[in-house]
Amino acid sequence: MNPDDPRARRTRARLKAAVLELVAVKEPGAITMAEVAQRAGVNRATVYQHFPDVDAVIADAMQDAVALVARAAALCPLDAPGEQTPEPLSDLFEHLAANAALYRRMLSGGGSALFAARMRERLTSELAESFRAGRRPPGSADVPVEVHAAYLAGALMGVICHWLAADPPSAPGEIAAAFWHLFRADPDRVTAR
Repeated sequence: MNPDDPRARRTRARLKAAVLELVAVKEPGAITMAEVAQRAGVNRATVYQHFPDVDAVIADAMQDAVALVARAAALCPLDAPGEQTPEPLSDLFEHLAANAALYRRMLSGGGSALFAARMRERLTSELAESFRAGRRPPGSADVPVEVHAAYLAGALMGVICHWLAADPPSAPGEIAAAFWHLFRADPDRVTAR
């Protein structure tokens, strides 16, 4: 099987979408290859042609999710005015809200510590790359790029986890604005619950 074949890519995409749907409603350790196959509309042998086990399907699918979150965070114009939440940050929290059950499960105590670590590492890496490309906010030149990126990634991960665990969570736009204002050191504007 050629992984670059368009049919193989479509099948892998269907398998990853199926496993993400299952993870949103079921503990990852309880998902079977048969369930993934059924949800994706393929036979079990097809799943095994692409992945050795359910964990591999989940890891591949979640890697795509991690990449999406990291890219959105790195696109934020960190030198933007404090009164307007950058669109990539708003889009990031909208994505998280639309997939809240999935992220809640993967980032909670019952989820994968490995997933959370990968997400934080990818955020740190994407932010550091963005900073090195000149997209670093002013006034932070005395802090090493990697330290600054790790600080921001940790803060973002903390806010995401706290927000996903809240009952009820604040609106995505509110939490995006709250994070932006905290990051911009403007606590008078923080309004999210």
